[in-house]
Amino acid sequence: MSDPIDNSLTEASLERANLEKAILTEASLEKANLEKAILREANLERANLEKAILREANLEKANLKEANLKGANLEKANLKRANMVKAILIEANLKRANLEKAILKEANLKRVNLEKAILIEANLERANLEKAILIEANLSRANLIKAILTEANLTRATLEGTDLERANLVETNLTETSFIGANLTGTDLDWATFTGASLMGANFAGADLIGSNLAKVDLTGANLIKANILEANLVETILKGANLEGANLYRADLEKANLEGANLEGANCFRVNFKGANLEGANF
Repeated sequence: MSDPIDNSLTEASLERANLEKAILTEASLEKANLEKAILREANLERANLEKAILREANLEKANLKEANLKGANLEKANLKRANMVKAILIEANLKRANLEKAILKEANLKRVNLEKAILIEANLERANLEKAILIEANLSRANLIKAILTEANLTRATLEGTDLERANLVETNLTETSFIGANLTGTDLDWATFTGASLMGANFAGADLIGSNLAKVDLTGANLIKANILEANLVETILKGANLEGANLYRADLEKANLEGANLEGANCFRVNFKGANLEGANF
């Protein structure tokens, strides 16, 4: 087995260096320049990469478990299938990075920039993405079970087929986001903004949507069984064929909403505004 590389590499200049399969366990690479470096399958477990420059670096299948990447620049980096379990990525720049099938379970991604990043089939279970920027990010089929996304910005993001069961999305910006076929069972979406979002066939069973803005959103065929939609804005929302059985719609605004063929059996409709709503074929 190769001897571990000297772990004193603080502020080192390693631009375009070939460190494929290198052993850098617990290495100190704080503020190091690793732009366009090759770190494919490298072992960086518990390494300190705080404020390191890893722009366009190749970290495919790298082991970054419990690594410190706080404030690091990983713009356009390749992190496909990387192991980033419990990694610290607070305020890191991952704009346009490729994190397809990466493992970010329990990682700290508070205030991270993931604009236009690829996170297809990534594992973000229990990850902390509070106030993260995920504008136009692709999270299709990703695992976000019990993830924290409070106050995150997911404008125009793609979450088709994504699992968000019991995740926390309180006050999250979901403008024009696509949740087609997503699992949001038991998810907390209180005061979230869904303006222009696509939610066709999404599963919101038991979800909290208190005070959420769902105006003009397409919820055709969505599952909202026992969802808590208290005081939500559903003006001109399309709920055609949606299942709202046992849902709490107390004081919700459904003015001009389309509820054609919707199931509202057992739903709490006390003080709901149905003015101008299409209730043709709806089941109460």
